[in-house]
Amino acid sequence: MKQELIEFIRQKSFRYSDEPVFRLVSGRMSRFYINCKPVTLSPRGMFLIGHLVFDAIKDLNVTGAGGLTFGADPIAVATAFVSELRQPRIKAFSIRKTQKDHGLARWIEGDMEPGERVVILDDVATTGGSTITAAERARSEGLEVVKAVILVDRQEGGLENIRKYVKDVSAIINRDDLTGSSGLSKNL
Repeated sequence: MKQELIEFIRQKSFRYSDEPVFRLVSGRMSRFYINCKPVTLSPRGMFLIGHLVFDAIKDLNVTGAGGLTFGADPIAVATAFVSELRQPRIKAFSIRKTQKDHGLARWIEGDMEPGERVVILDDVATTGGSTITAAERARSEGLEVVKAVILVDRQEGGLENIRKYVKDVSAIINRDDLTGSSGLSKNL
């Protein structure tokens, strides 16, 4: 499944240039572009991602998986769906980018209660900023963050930064997986 996901991301979500022509959220320029939405929102992508993420967290005794909207949302939903099929059940949740100013004014959407053990998810990590924000907001709502799982690590220091806030962090795929000789030749 992992190799199929790597190939799918190479085809639909990854671009490479010899020159740094892609502007990142941070404003920096990069030679690599990764937009996981075409894969995370596709039926086959959801199937593969749901199984791979579930396998990475199924033994952690967690009740929820989610992260900052919108990057983490399809990953969390795919993981929750697979968890119903394979057990144990893991609920999906979403963390808002801005706090609600009405109702309960919560950061989190989903059926989560304070004290529950959760995994923070993200689609791509460069600096790790959105994953760190998600972990902080989850903790502010009383959730116990036990792990972070990143779909694609750009290998630019993000996982190391996240480890300062969440000790257990892993990536399903990293940039090296995508830049193998066959990956680059398809994207030049």
